[in-house]
Amino acid sequence: MSAHEPPADLAAFFSDGRLVSVPRRPARRAALLEHLVRTLFDPERSYTEREVNETLLTVHSDSAMLRRYLVEARLLTRARDGSSYRRAVADDCDAPAALTGPASAQPPAA
Repeated sequence: MSAHEPPADLAAFFSDGRLVSVPRRPARRAALLEHLVRTLFDPERSYTEREVNETLLTVHSDSAMLRRYLVEARLLTRARDGSSYRRAVADDCDAPAALTGPASAQPPAA
């Protein structure tokens, strides 16, 4: 598998290197987004919105949707003024909650 090839469990969502569908299941979608951010964005640099869109257009025609998913999953961070984006630094403690939704419900403290 090359650096840009999807892992076997995501291969069904790609055709000729292009994303043809986005998984509905949260775990699969999280895996897809992780793959995209890892293979498309350098963690050492900032990107303008235009650069993010152009990069995402290399794999799918709806760059706005993918950009939104990546930001919501906290895999890309956006400057407060929207002027730049960066690949988020993975924090092992926060990654599962950020990718799959809110933390599991815990009983209230007594």
